[in-house]
Amino acid sequence: MHRSSSLPFPFSPWWLACLTWCLLLASAHAAPLRLDTQRVAQAWPAVTMLVDASRTLTLEQVLAQRERFAAPPSAHATLGVRDEAVWLRIPIESSTRTTPRWVLDIDYPALHRVDAYLLVQDRVVRQATLGSHQPYSQRPLASRSHAMPIELAPGSTGELLLRVQTGGAMILPITLNTPQAFHERALAEQTLQGALGGLGLALLVYSLGRFVTLRETLSLKYALLAAGSIFFSLFQFGIGAQYLWRDWIWMEQHAGGLFSLTALCGSFLFIEHALTRPINGRSALTAQSRYTGRGFSRLMHAGAVLVAVLAAAYALGLFNTRVVTAIVSVLGPVPALLGLPGALSRARQRDPVGWGFLLAWGIYAIATATLIGVINGMLPVNFLTLHSFEFGATVDMLFYLRVLSLSTQAMHANALHASRERDVFRLLANSDPLTGLHNRRGLLGQIKSALHKRGPDNLVALYLLDLDGFKPVNDQHGHEVGDQLLLLMSRRLQAATRAQDTVARLGGDEFVVLTTGLAGPEQADALAHKLLETVHEPFQVGPHRCEISLTIGYTLAPPDGDDPDELIRHADAAMYLGKQMGKGVARRWSA
Repeated sequence: MHRSSSLPFPFSPWWLACLTWCLLLASAHAAPLRLDTQRVAQAWPAVTMLVDASRTLTLEQVLAQRERFAAPPSAHATLGVRDEAVWLRIPIESSTRTTPRWVLDIDYPALHRVDAYLLVQDRVVRQATLGSHQPYSQRPLASRSHAMPIELAPGSTGELLLRVQTGGAMILPITLNTPQAFHERALAEQTLQGALGGLGLALLVYSLGRFVTLRETLSLKYALLAAGSIFFSLFQFGIGAQYLWRDWIWMEQHAGGLFSLTALCGSFLFIEHALTRPINGRSALTAQSRYTGRGFSRLMHAGAVLVAVLAAAYALGLFNTRVVTAIVSVLGPVPALLGLPGALSRARQRDPVGWGFLLAWGIYAIATATLIGVINGMLPVNFLTLHSFEFGATVDMLFYLRVLSLSTQAMHANALHASRERDVFRLLANSDPLTGLHNRRGLLGQIKSALHKRGPDNLVALYLLDLDGFKPVNDQHGHEVGDQLLLLMSRRLQAATRAQDTVARLGGDEFVVLTTGLAGPEQADALAHKLLETVHEPFQVGPHRCEISLTIGYTLAPPDGDDPDELIRHADAAMYLGKQMGKGVARRWSA
């Protein structure tokens, strides 16, 4: 039994074919770009395209194939990465109220070659060759972007035909602008690029200044990274061709690849250096060996060397820009991926260097994903997406500058810590652990220093003091009381001498006093008796009252000798004679 269709007309493949053809025909003939009272007209809604895979189609052949033009298959103002040439057609309608003068602007300076034709009634009325591989001095307008002035009478129609060929992403932000609007937009972009470029150059100069003044290799590696990133942005937005390497075609052809490889080489070196330097007094690489292994530094250095070799090969013309783009796409994330375990380890230790890297890489990943989306035709071209990588790279450099500062602070802190440890070890090696006075080693250094100042009216006196009666106190009351007595004795000796004099303990119950600047032997003898008086008052050690005396032997330099060991021997001999004389006396050495 026949079943009636639910459609209002009989369904057949013929209807589907007609519907498909109508949709294709509609898409192939986009609405013309209408120029009215607006100051800026976005051309992309009116764009249709024709792929020239052989790159041989002439203007006449293209005009004979208008019906083959179709709407772009990708997002707004981008056709993705294409190796073939593409013809774009933009029909134009000019209202009676509009200005006759307009500026065609393609605001993506990295395009290699654009042949632009303005046709009125199928006749070419304006023609220009644009693109980064053309000498800057031959551009129709001396602008950062690819621009061409056109004239179209009010109330007339025409069409723009653009043949685009490039070695990478075919990003096509095409607009028609009134001359005033074009210059205003150009000025705004120049201002933005000046601000970002100026900030980048300031960071570069700052890092180079740190390297020159402080000899920090980390600063030099940051400068390499920053230089690559800064000059890549200057290339990408046309500032380099406009101001730095004008009419230098080789540089314009190679700048993007060379500067991106430079930044990549700097990334390998900077990340390795920052993550393998000491943290909290120990080696960060040792702390992170579970994550990166002992070969982390060698691997990062090998990556930097590989990138440098590839840059040299590219400069010598051994491969083209398309290969460089593939290399950077593959190797670009490698420094961050290799450094990620170390950064996570440091972040877990609450080290701000680790957090700085993680934040920088997060922003870099977002910016890179946005740029990749634009390049591959998945995201539309607008101000934010077109500048996303530049903004991300600038923020990245600021975070890396913070990492540089923190790493430098950490290195200086560790250097200061090591210096203090050396000072402590030096102090321990030259001081008595009980009293804190100089020991024999420290005393010898003081004697050598004092002897440099000796002279006939500037005598040096060395006193060797032995405590009479110390051993019975030590035996009767114990070593703790004996140690306290030695401490009290050292304080009395320091109180009896000048700040510039030296008091030392040679060990046991022997002390040494070294004094300088004496006018004659009389002053030395007076100080000897003053030292004897330091023990006239008994010592109170807790509940114990301890009485001791001193026997002093002393010698003078230069009269009695000028060698440290010799002076100590002479003072010891004099003290021994004093003991034989009955103790509690001061005696000068005599031959």
